[in-house]
Amino acid sequence: MGIQGLMSFVGSNRNFCNNVQMRNTKLIIDGNNLYHKLYFDSGLDLVHGGDYAAFTDILNKFFDTLAVCNIEAYVVFDGGCDISDKKLETQKERFKDKIRMAANLSTGRGGGSVLPLLIREVFLQVLKKLNVPFVQCFAEADREIVALANLWNCPVLTFDSDFCIFDIKAGYCPLNAFQWKIIGTIKESQNSYIPAHSFSAQRLCNYFNNLNISLLPLFAVLTGNDYISLRALETFFSRVHFPIGNVSHSGRKHVQIQGLLNWLSRFADVEEAMENVLKYLNLKDRESARQLLYSAMEEYNLNETVNLEPFFHGGLYVSPTAVQLNLPDWVQNALAKGSLSPLLSDALVLRRVFLHAQVEDFRRMSAHLVTQPIRKVIYALLLNMYQSSQAELQESKRSKRIFVEEFDRLETNVRRSKVEISLISEDCNEDLSLQNLPGLSSSTSLKILLRTIEVKMTDLKSVPPAHHLTLAALCYWIQHADPKVKMHHYKAVLIGIVYGEINGNLNRPEFQGDGPQAVCEQMKQIKSEGAQDRKLNLEDLHILCQWQCCLQMVLSLNHLLCTPLLVPDLTRLYNGSLVYCLVQKLKTLSIAEDIFKPCPPLEILYRDCVGAVMSAVPPDCFESRSKSASKKSKKKSKSGKTSANMPSKTENPPQSNISNRFATLYLED
Repeated sequence: MGIQGLMSFVGSNRNFCNNVQMRNTKLIIDGNNLYHKLYFDSGLDLVHGGDYAAFTDILNKFFDTLAVCNIEAYVVFDGGCDISDKKLETQKERFKDKIRMAANLSTGRGGGSVLPLLIREVFLQVLKKLNVPFVQCFAEADREIVALANLWNCPVLTFDSDFCIFDIKAGYCPLNAFQWKIIGTIKESQNSYIPAHSFSAQRLCNYFNNLNISLLPLFAVLTGNDYISLRALETFFSRVHFPIGNVSHSGRKHVQIQGLLNWLSRFADVEEAMENVLKYLNLKDRESARQLLYSAMEEYNLNETVNLEPFFHGGLYVSPTAVQLNLPDWVQNALAKGSLSPLLSDALVLRRVFLHAQVEDFRRMSAHLVTQPIRKVIYALLLNMYQSSQAELQESKRSKRIFVEEFDRLETNVRRSKVEISLISEDCNEDLSLQNLPGLSSSTSLKILLRTIEVKMTDLKSVPPAHHLTLAALCYWIQHADPKVKMHHYKAVLIGIVYGEINGNLNRPEFQGDGPQAVCEQMKQIKSEGAQDRKLNLEDLHILCQWQCCLQMVLSLNHLLCTPLLVPDLTRLYNGSLVYCLVQKLKTLSIAEDIFKPCPPLEILYRDCVGAVMSAVPPDCFESRSKSASKKSKKKSKSGKTSANMPSKTENPPQSNISNRFATLYLED
């Protein structure tokens, strides 16, 4: 992210920063940066699918601290990928790195930082609960963040070196120096504050011989940012002689940064500096290099940014790009509010998605394959906006082929697949175009959702509505996961879901007394005992990864259909390390029926959930592996085929009936 080596360079020289006592101010927060930094810095689980409850507690403490210091937070998130594809190659490289990190974590080698799958959704839910205002921009949010900060004359909180290039009036506060766990007090007024550093681009320029601040974007693209590769400028760096000046920084990259800043300080403006860069290039390369550099520098131009103030004051977000693409108003609004994820935005606008790398069994096919049938329905609904009339639909069926590219993994490599979407809606009398999705009857929206995940509403009636979506996703997972979900997997996940009702909520009236506390203590003991066994069972890990994939895509489809089912509280729903420990425990000890006995409300909920799931899934879903393998072996021997205990790596997971009406799959390795 950002400019290579710049953050460490800035951090090594205190001339560029002031010490500040952060209080009594608005604060624009880079949302993506914050949840990455807080999760990784807190030492939370990276291997078993995450600990969302613990992360929720950290977020609550963070924003409580801001409130104590009278800091008014406004959180801004990136949206979908840039439509110009300038960062596509960078994105592919980062995706490759994430796959490598996840593979290392799965084998116990460490050395990786891969976020749990649902961390962004959890963060959004926490912000809503705390009434912290936030917005999801249509694409990358950097320029919108800077423009709003300058409009309100308030600082920016992030850890992205791109913000060192912008002239932010009230300063940029690096997250690594934002000491939110230490609350200071001013003696005279007793006001509380957070110790922090404030970086100033102007101070940086003053340090380097009063460098013209308008030259910083050129410095950024020459140094190498997300939009331009250093390889395109190798000739320049091999021929130019930099005045190093006072070398106070160690490392080759720091020396290069200091030398380049000193060199650029010779020139009065961008035009003069640009000509002096180009003269070091071969004559035939100069014009293309000029266009490339100017194009990359536009990413730091604030002239065409979206003004976020109307959204925070009245909920109005207007992206010129979204308007140009003729996206429905409701889609723009849902994207801004975070109801539709960047993945859906990318599928709609770019027809290309990157599926989040996870810590799973890399010998098997990606865990995301289990939800491919659901994604096909999502893509079809998104792309039905092109169906304006029956005649046009018939014509498109004859001549137009529409694909969505998916980037996933095959073993430890990046795999690109193409999903061909069919714009057909054959069993619904209502208009299923994207424009009309909010106008669908609730019964039609619910029908599409439940048929996609192969669950009947009658199966869910016995449990509270807040759990309908979660149990529907659970049923889909049980029927489609590969390897097969065993009873101990299912019960462990369900125990974790029910325990989420009480985890962190002991102050609720129904959870008073010693019983609920006894349940919590028992869970802590199970987790503590399980933590002592550091050997990973990759099959269990893979199956649990598929559970989160199922929940993620059912949530996405539910949001796209304007929430025919209530959205569950994700903040307490899944504790990956606890559920993994429960799986190991349940293999040898049947604790499921007794664990909630001290707390009757949880015991009743658990039994109701068990009843709902068992009525929804086929009776043979939890057959042992040996029985399943025996049946497969008999079937294959009758047909003359060789039996195999392990599923083929090229075998696709079962597809739901409704998804086959919408899409055909094509794979490209």
